[in-house]
Amino acid sequence: MENILELQDLSKAFPKSDFKLENFSYSLPYGAIGGFVGENGAGKTTTIGCILNTMRRDGGTVKLFGREMTDADTEIREKIGVVYDGDNFPGYWSAKQLSRVMEGIYRQWDNALFQKYLEDFRLPAGQKIKHYSRGMTMKLAVAAALSHHPELLVLDEATSGLDPVMRDEMLDVFLEFVQEENHSILLSSHITSDLERVADYITFIHNGKLVMTVSKNDLVYHYAVMRCRESQFRTLDPGDIIAWRKRDFQIDVLVSDGRQAQKKYRDAVVDHVSVDEIMVLLVKGERV
Repeated sequence: MENILELQDLSKAFPKSDFKLENFSYSLPYGAIGGFVGENGAGKTTTIGCILNTMRRDGGTVKLFGREMTDADTEIREKIGVVYDGDNFPGYWSAKQLSRVMEGIYRQWDNALFQKYLEDFRLPAGQKIKHYSRGMTMKLAVAAALSHHPELLVLDEATSGLDPVMRDEMLDVFLEFVQEENHSILLSSHITSDLERVADYITFIHNGKLVMTVSKNDLVYHYAVMRCRESQFRTLDPGDIIAWRKRDFQIDVLVSDGRQAQKKYRDAVVDHVSVDEIMVLLVKGERV
């Protein structure tokens, strides 16, 4: 089956800044959760804007459900649920008013499902959104995104502002959503523990470039960091090094196969590596 989302050589420059998205290629399969991670300003939100056609790209192609989306393509837009980091709806609306508006926009709007999410997320339907907490507004945005039966969810910091218990419940909702084999999620998040829990693939972005995409299985079972003395580091095969960073009296080296590295370099200490540590090594470290 083809991918639900495909980016090929996507480019976007901003004349008033040095930042640009360059030749960005990425694909997301059906039935998967793809995590986007990178420092502030890495290009995650720009990429999402180009995917949704809310930002005009300079070059490259974006295919959703096997075809490119135009501004007038309401059929594709019906299949996409979106949650942005920030205010998704006017504060003077209530959730009840939001439902009436969404019913006029989406042909498949399901008010019964929306009401169920309001109850599950403990959101008062008659209260003005401006009186919601940040966590409540994010829960409302997720409820609205899910209630028109999308096939692709695009989530920009959707768990931001939620307490750990509610985040856990929300991640369960996302995992349930992708149980349908034609459903997928693109999830951009600074909360890397959320990505480690639910993402099938994690994509690292830095300075407008895709650095690498790692499956969660590879991350859990294969990727590792070697802690080396400087003399040990000089003996390493450059082909084994993804990135490295000097810290005080040791050098941390990111490798794609910790077990093989341990066999090859018996004196080195090899540790499991988290998404956070990979990101720091890719952003602050050196690459061969």
